[in-house]
Amino acid sequence: MPIKSFRGLLAQDAVDIVTLHTNTGSTGYRIVKFKLMPHLFGAGSGELESIVKIYKTPQLSADEYIDFSDNTLLAAAIINNESNADSYPTVLTTVFDNEIFNQDIYITHKNQHPDAASVSYYFELEQIKLDLQENTVATLKDIRNITGGTALV
Repeated sequence: MPIKSFRGLLAQDAVDIVTLHTNTGSTGYRIVKFKLMPHLFGAGSGELESIVKIYKTPQLSADEYIDFSDNTLLAAAIINNESNADSYPTVLTTVFDNEIFNQDIYITHKNQHPDAASVSYYFELEQIKLDLQENTVATLKDIRNITGGTALV
């Protein structure tokens, strides 16, 4: 299946949208890679204690909480980067779900460090052709997540 890549720069408290929806909903996606990098690196760079998350539903703001019981959370990544890389090497931890989705996704960034530096992100989505049943299931899950309802899927 084809792989689509996305990249960008997230400022402190940013919420970005990645438009994926189609008129028919017959194209699904699954996250296969998720990486973060400091916007500036090395001496004099901004220091990061950043949390970047990918959601299936619109987010009003970014926060520092990671709750894997939230069924709208598709991925979470943490990067810790100090200006003294010899003493404090960069640490990156990423976790992503294997779920297939067919609607837009939303990316949030919260930097817990006082300098509020930006972070660069890169992720890859596997593009999947959905049959009618898979399309219906993915769409119903998205509707349930957006409305907060309890539709059976």
